[in-house]
Amino acid sequence: MLLTKESGYAIRIVRVLGDGDKKNIKDICTEEEIPEAFGYKILKKLNKSGIIEIVRGAKGGYKLLKPTEEITLFDVVEAVDPSFAVMECIKEGCPKIKSGYECKLHVEMIKIQASIESLLKEKTIQDILNR
Repeated sequence: MLLTKESGYAIRIVRVLGDGDKKNIKDICTEEEIPEAFGYKILKKLNKSGIIEIVRGAKGGYKLLKPTEEITLFDVVEAVDPSFAVMECIKEGCPKIKSGYECKLHVEMIKIQASIESLLKEKTIQDILNR
C-alpha cells in the first residue's frame, strides 16, 4: 500500500499545527478525529524526524519546528513510514529479478514510485493550507 493510515494522520496532524500555535494532543486529535494513542505515536515519530517540537510541562504541547513552506508531504510521510512503496518489491527486491528473470512490472513500478516521490517532494504543507 502506498500511503498508510498513519501517513494520512501524520499529514493531518502537521496541517492542524500549520497555524504555528502550540497545541495539546487532545485538541489535535479532536480536531482531526484521530485516536489519541495513535496520535501520540505519530507525534513521537514527527518529533524524532525534526518536524515538530514537544514542549513538556503543564503548558506543554506540540508545535512545528519549521514553517509550513519548508515541510513537504514527502518529509511527513517519510517520518512515519520510511519504507513506503507502491509495491512491496520496490523496497524489498523483486523475487523474479532475484531469480535471474526480467520483470517488466518491477521496472514500471520503480518509475511510478519515483514519480510519486517527486510529487510528494513538490507539495508543501503550505500548499495544502492555501487550498
